[in-house]
Amino acid sequence: MNSKRTALLLVALLSSAALAEPAGSPPPFWSAAPTTTVEVQERTFANAGAELSGTLYAPKVDGRVPLVIVYHAASAATRDFPLYRHVTEALPPLGMAVFVFDRRGSGKSGGKLEDSDYNMLADDGIAAQKMFAKDTRIDPKRIGFWGLSQGGWLSLLAASRSPEAAFAISISAPMTTPDVQMIFASQNILRIKGFSQADIDQATATRLAVDDFMRGKRDRASTQSVLDAAAAKPWFELIYMNKTFKNPDESRWAKEIQHDPLATLDKVRQPALVIYGTADPWVPVKTSVERFRASAPHHPNIEVAVIQGADHSMATTVSPVDQIDPVLSPKETPDSAEYFSLLGAWLAKQGLARIGTR
Repeated sequence: MNSKRTALLLVALLSSAALAEPAGSPPPFWSAAPTTTVEVQERTFANAGAELSGTLYAPKVDGRVPLVIVYHAASAATRDFPLYRHVTEALPPLGMAVFVFDRRGSGKSGGKLEDSDYNMLADDGIAAQKMFAKDTRIDPKRIGFWGLSQGGWLSLLAASRSPEAAFAISISAPMTTPDVQMIFASQNILRIKGFSQADIDQATATRLAVDDFMRGKRDRASTQSVLDAAAAKPWFELIYMNKTFKNPDESRWAKEIQHDPLATLDKVRQPALVIYGTADPWVPVKTSVERFRASAPHHPNIEVAVIQGADHSMATTVSPVDQIDPVLSPKETPDSAEYFSLLGAWLAKQGLARIGTR
């Protein structure tokens, strides 16, 4: 089968999965048996003092299959979020297993998120990798990671920390530190909500003040004063800040803002795919792409693509107002045909996805 036809078939399979009937719906009386049967199994594993729980979706085929381990977006912590459905439904028919687990401290997984850092969260996925390397259905040499937003950072970080990992896919994860990303997002949220440039400037100064305190660059009293002034504003609840803050040695945020994902790329040796959308209000895509391209000669194993019209969740039909809604945004599902095409074609090129009868 030629590569063009393969890519077209992959697009059809991936996009149809996103629009399929919900799992568990009774088949109509005229339906035929599917070509691929998927085994769904709950699995538990442990890491860093916590028992974690997830669901494996494995195609029933002869031989061992590749596996994708899914990392979470910050606001989509459990396996049941619609965001992950396209992966669990589309990849098994392409001969790939998928494992989605509840993030520590959420769903059926133990532990506390506030006690973790990015390394620990990445290591949770690596612990799942080690578990499935012993599973007779899984090819231990073809286990890799997929993640969106914060999960995209974790996918790359896990690949850098696990030499045995085969690949990494990062969706909508900026090549900037988290504080830069959150300033960008906060500015866009206020713009979309119609606040003035003066409000945007004050919100930016407030975030910068707290971030500087976390880095030891200013004192607590002056920082709290800046925060108090912002807390009285009608936009304060929109910028994801609390009315007080911990000391740097107690703050999870102080740890997070030390993470520079571009530095992580220097340690990624596996094939990796990094994808952004042009309509993403959460991520400084232009800056991210510029930073990557400046370092691209050092990363020949990594491909970067920007998808026309796609937002943070690879959807093309969601308004900016709904994209920034904390209730609606975690419920988004990808619908970009270009995203499906790119993902499927890249997996086929890596020898991971396959097409055809069995």
